[in-house]
Amino acid sequence: MKSSSAGSSSSPTAEPDRQRLPPGWTSYTSPEGLRYYVNCSSNETTWQRPSPSAEDPQRPLAPLSSSPYVNGNHGGPKAGRAAESVALRKAPAYKQPLGSVSPAKRHIKEVKETKTTINCVTFPLPGEGPEQQLLKPNEWSYCDYFWTDKKDPQGTTSVAGFEVLLQKQLKGKQMQKEMSEFIHERIKIEEEYAKNLSKLSVSALAAQEEGTLGEAWTQLKKSLHDEAEVHLKFSNKLHSEVEKPLLTFRGDNFKKDLKKYDHHIADLRKQLASRYGGVEKARKALADRQKDLEVKTQQLEIKLSNKTEEDIKKARRKSTQAGDDLMRCVDLYNQTQSKWFEEMVTTSMELEKLEVERIEWIQQHLRQYTTLRHETDMFNQSTVEPVDQLLQNVDPGKDRELWVKENKTGEVRPVDMDI
Repeated sequence: MKSSSAGSSSSPTAEPDRQRLPPGWTSYTSPEGLRYYVNCSSNETTWQRPSPSAEDPQRPLAPLSSSPYVNGNHGGPKAGRAAESVALRKAPAYKQPLGSVSPAKRHIKEVKETKTTINCVTFPLPGEGPEQQLLKPNEWSYCDYFWTDKKDPQGTTSVAGFEVLLQKQLKGKQMQKEMSEFIHERIKIEEEYAKNLSKLSVSALAAQEEGTLGEAWTQLKKSLHDEAEVHLKFSNKLHSEVEKPLLTFRGDNFKKDLKKYDHHIADLRKQLASRYGGVEKARKALADRQKDLEVKTQQLEIKLSNKTEEDIKKARRKSTQAGDDLMRCVDLYNQTQSKWFEEMVTTSMELEKLEVERIEWIQQHLRQYTTLRHETDMFNQSTVEPVDQLLQNVDPGKDRELWVKENKTGEVRPVDMDI
């Protein structure tokens, strides 16, 4: 026990001419010269000499407000307080959410060893806790593989997992637009070809040929006109049955809808970052209050006074309040993270559904292209048969697996923050 000056603190004293104290009891003398007794095991304190018999009960505990003892420390009672009013005391056990200082620090250390925070999201460390099962096993679903962030290939900035999914959708929209442009160019070629065939069919060249050869020659030129009609019909069908659907599928509102998704998830992440900041602020406030409580406790060991007692009670209340605030902030953080988690799962599965629809839609209309091509040119089947075979093998699930393997950001999902 520390002392600031002679006679300002208690110390063990010998008791000559009197029988020995029961085991575990020690005698002390207060600064005022009054003798009192402390049980080293239970920190119980009494003015009256303990009975030699261990079975003899002592007086009941005094109220917490009358006790000058904190965390097992003891000092002499204030002079003038009647001995009869000072009952047996024990170190007070006050409610504090994080316990005493050292257990709280130990507990926080344990959390840091099992969890990590990445951009304000709490994840379990590898090998810690129960293994997380995939939400949609064997499907390579977006909802399983895009929880963390990844470095942007063009720089050092981080790209959120949801942003990777969003860019996939926007890229798909662009690919769809380029396919429609390709079909448009094919239509122009067909139209130009039909125009040239029709022009050639009315050419005056060799028009003077006579007889049966003249009739055959005339029919050949007429066949050019019929072929021109076929190609013109082909170009018209390409426009109405392939190009137009590709252009109109997911029009201008598609990007607006994706922006809504983006803003919604981004807002949740901002809320999560704000909640995390609140937790850190509350954690620092608790550490400051605990430090202040320790200082007040040390002052109590050095100098006992009514003011010191009131200061330590006030410091203890503030420390308890800071612990409550930290628990509240952690609860708010966990609630926000849970909402973000649910929205991430729901929205990523919606994006996955949109991607399947896009692929199947394009597959359908490209197959229509090959069908029209068959109808237009029966003698050129070999050029489109390989396309037919590949289109029949289009598999959105396989496409998704290959893409996820290359672009996934993380399959370990967030967990609650603890204190």
